[in-house]
Amino acid sequence: MSRGKRQRRQSASSHALGLGLIGAGLLVLGVVAWALLPGWSRVASSQAQNSVIPVEVNFPAPELHLSDLRGNPVSLADYRGQVVLVNNWATWCPPCKAEMPALQAYYEKHHHQNFTIVAIEAGEPPAEVVAFVQQYGLTFPIWLDPDQKATAAFRNPGLPSSYVIDPEGTVRLAWTGAISREMLEKYVTPLLEE
Repeated sequence: MSRGKRQRRQSASSHALGLGLIGAGLLVLGVVAWALLPGWSRVASSQAQNSVIPVEVNFPAPELHLSDLRGNPVSLADYRGQVVLVNNWATWCPPCKAEMPALQAYYEKHHHQNFTIVAIEAGEPPAEVVAFVQQYGLTFPIWLDPDQKATAAFRNPGLPSSYVIDPEGTVRLAWTGAISREMLEKYVTPLLEE
């Protein structure tokens, strides 16, 4: 066999070995990534269930006059003497949808403690809001806000945004972002026990 043929054969053999090693390396990386993927999805899932921590604030609740789902006039002043969680939300907002089960569960557990949630929907047609309320089984008061007066009154256009008002009408806590039930228990429940 000539020297040139031998070099080409060795070169082809080396090339095949190199490709084989690269393929084996990629296969190992794929297996490792696949094995870790369920762990990463658990981490992502647990982070998605976490909520932002509220900011302690101290300012008078705004005067807010809107309508409920039946068209009846309603006002925040109607709830003076109660702890009220005002939740600004929209039917199209993914974090708003995500927090609704936590809000409903917290309301069911604590509404008998002089507590209510007032969920103010930011501008969608009443029929869409009614369908959303039925789909999520919401039993707390829902107000319609076609002109987005609530986000203007609280000076926060972000959705969802929530505010806890004490019985004297002072806003004590403010959230921007989805709330978990754990955060409600940790921060709102002590206000119910004051």
